[in-house]
Amino acid sequence: MTLLVGVPDSGMLARLHPLAPAGVELLVWRLGDDPIDRRFDLLVLPYMIPAGDLDRLRGQRATVVQAQMLGYDGVAAHLPPGHLYCNAVDVHEAATGELALALILASQRGIPEFVRAAGSGTFAHERYPGLALQRVVVLGAGGVGREVAHRLVPFDVELVRVARTARSDELGEVLAWSALREVLPTADIVVVTVPLDDSTRGLVDDDFLALLAPGALLVNVARGPVVDTEALTRAVVAGRVRAALDVTDPEPLPADHPLWSAPGALISPHVGGDVGSMSRRMDRLTLAQIERLAAGRDPLNVVLRS
Repeated sequence: MTLLVGVPDSGMLARLHPLAPAGVELLVWRLGDDPIDRRFDLLVLPYMIPAGDLDRLRGQRATVVQAQMLGYDGVAAHLPPGHLYCNAVDVHEAATGELALALILASQRGIPEFVRAAGSGTFAHERYPGLALQRVVVLGAGGVGREVAHRLVPFDVELVRVARTARSDELGEVLAWSALREVLPTADIVVVTVPLDDSTRGLVDDDFLALLAPGALLVNVARGPVVDTEALTRAVVAGRVRAALDVTDPEPLPADHPLWSAPGALISPHVGGDVGSMSRRMDRLTLAQIERLAAGRDPLNVVLRS
C-alpha cells in the first residue's frame, strides 16, 4: 500500500525524495490548494502559520497533520474534524535555547547600547552586569526550558528552575510553581519558556513585575501573550526592569510602540527556532513519522485529535 505524504514546498520535496522509503509518494500540497481526491496519510504544514489558516484544511482529507511549530495554542478551535495534529518536538528547542542565551548575553553586556553608539561614532564605555554569578530563574522545565538551562550552566550562574510540579533531573532540583513569589525578588534574570494556555496567559503582569528587583532582566522566548505587554511597557519605560523579547503581543508590535526605543529593551522578530538547521531537523522528524506510519505505529507528538 502506498503512503501518501504531502509537503508544503518543493524544497522539502527535493530533500525528502531520495530519503523516503519505497512505497511512499511525496506530493507538494499547500494550504489553500484545491483538495485532491485522495487522503493524505501525512500532511506537513508550512512553518509559522496562524492557527486560523487550518480552516483551509476543510475539504482535504488527511489522517495525520504535522506542524513545523512547537506551540499549538489556538489550533483546537480551527482544526477540522478527523485529524491527528502533531507538533514539532525536537525541532526548535535547541535553537530557541541558543537565542535565549544570545539575548541574555547581549542585554547583560550592553551590546544594543554599543551598537547604537557605534552608529554615531561614539566610544560608549560602560560597566554592565554580565552573566557570571547572576541568579537566573528559568520558568518552565519542558524542552525549551531544559535547553536554556543546559546552555546557562557553563556561564557560572546560580540557576533556579520553576515548573508546575517539583521534581529533579540531570540538572538538579526543579521548584514547584508555589515557590515563584519567593524566588522572583531574588532573580537577576528571569527567562520565560512556559507554553501558552489559560493558566499562563498574562502570567507576567503588574504583580509579577512588581516582585522583580530593580534592573532585573525579563527574557521571553515562550509566547507573546504570556506577558501583559502594557504592564511590561510601563515597567521598562519607568526603568524598573529590562526586557529581551523574541515574542510579543501583538506580534509584531506597532511601529510606534514605545518598547522599540525604550532603554533596556531588546526585541528580536520571533526567530527562536528559525535557523539553518531547522530544515534538517524537520526533515528528520518527517521521515520518522513516515517510518512509523508505514509500520502501522502511532505517530510521534500527537497533541490534538479533532
